Amino acid sequence: MNTMKTFLLMAAMTALFMVAGQAMGGQQGMTMALLLAVGLNFFAYWNSDKLALRMNGAREVSEAEARDLHAMVAMLAMRAGIPKPRVYVVDNPTPNAFATGRNPDHAAVAVTTGLMHALDRSELEGVIAHELGHIKNRDILIGSIAAVMAGAISYLANFALFFGGSRDEEGGGNMITTILMMILAPMAAMLIQMAISRGREYLADATGAEICGRPQALASALNKLANQNARQPMDVNPASAQMYIVNPLKGGSISGLFSTHPPMEERIRRLLAM
Repeated sequence: MNTMKTFLLMAAMTALFMVAGQAMGGQQGMTMALLLAVGLNFFAYWNSDKLALRMNGAREVSEAEARDLHAMVAMLAMRAGIPKPRVYVVDNPTPNAFATGRNPDHAAVAVTTGLMHALDRSELEGVIAHELGHIKNRDILIGSIAAVMAGAISYLANFALFFGGSRDEEGGGNMITTILMMILAPMAAMLIQMAISRGREYLADATGAEICGRPQALASALNKLANQNARQPMDVNPASAQMYIVNPLKGGSISGLFSTHPPMEERIRRLLAM
């Protein structure tokens, strides 16, 4: 099922690239966008984890540097029945975490320094178990590819003015269509991310609760993380926001409608119902 989701994601993002290229630069623009999309899909499959870690300023830590964290990840990975992922830390006071990698054999878990100070042990286990749930369910590749492709589409829209200044003989993009695509293309990419990410979070919550054995602890952690991220948002690339366990960006009533994360109240309700 996740292999099909990954294929559909790549196909949807590629189609979006081609439509944006056609609108901005006619046939030439569509060809360039197609070549770019194919290259990005290939790159994202093999390197999305490295790019995601680099984009978020994560650094790998050894067992000597973070013995307790490594021991906790190893213990929970054994419970989950997956290989122990690499362990990374993001130097940021806001508590949050994410996982990345194309499969359980090539995975990494990253936590912020703020996470390790804000939670007690059972809550921290719940958060790490949630991230291992993403790995166990083999859906972290989907999120990583979505982040890479959405970011690329945003960059494509920023370069739109280079394509949209004139019409070609085949009816290429004009300034109006260029401006429209600059607005609509990133929105479409965001909607694709949103549709994929919300379902993934519910599933990872349930899997994480089973791994750690304490749904209440994960629910408590989510509540703390949501409140602290609302008060102290993280400065991250919006394309990678959907990778985190809670939305790291500042959101309002309107932005909440387009959030890649499901409503926190519903996530907590489902966990407590377990």
